[in-house]
Amino acid sequence: MSERIEKIIKEYHRMKKERNCLEHQIRNFKGISEKEMIDSMNFHSPEGERVQTSNISNKPASIALNYHERMERINQEWYEHLEKQYLMLDEEIRFFEAALSALSGYLPEFMTDMVINGCTWDYLCEHYHISRTMVAKNRRKAIRELEELYEKREDEMVSYMLS
Repeated sequence: MSERIEKIIKEYHRMKKERNCLEHQIRNFKGISEKEMIDSMNFHSPEGERVQTSNISNKPASIALNYHERMERINQEWYEHLEKQYLMLDEEIRFFEAALSALSGYLPEFMTDMVINGCTWDYLCEHYHISRTMVAKNRRKAIRELEELYEKREDEMVSYMLS
């Protein structure tokens, strides 16, 4: 569990950027255009030997009948994928931020400075009037408390799913 929390601590800012990027993609979603869809269908050709059964090609007719339906399905699946990724990432970030604020003592402010505000250990030493050893101890204590909160969250999810 602590590896997961360590990973979130290290990648918090990357996760926020990724969430913002996904939000932008969802808000400005256009999908693939009709021209792109027609081009992709037009240049797709089956592999292997081909036996010609008539002199008239059915490819343009097939493209005309199928492109719009396929384009809508692909765009819908793509949009749903982006939305699912966004919701999962947003939930992870929001729970982490809420868990930070639920820590004991001055750890919420301390860990917010460390993780969310990206303060250096030197700054934390000076600001909180503590040694680097105490910074490390506070970090370890916060991670232990975060582990408890994450375990409780997982237990609640399992309990809900089994009920």
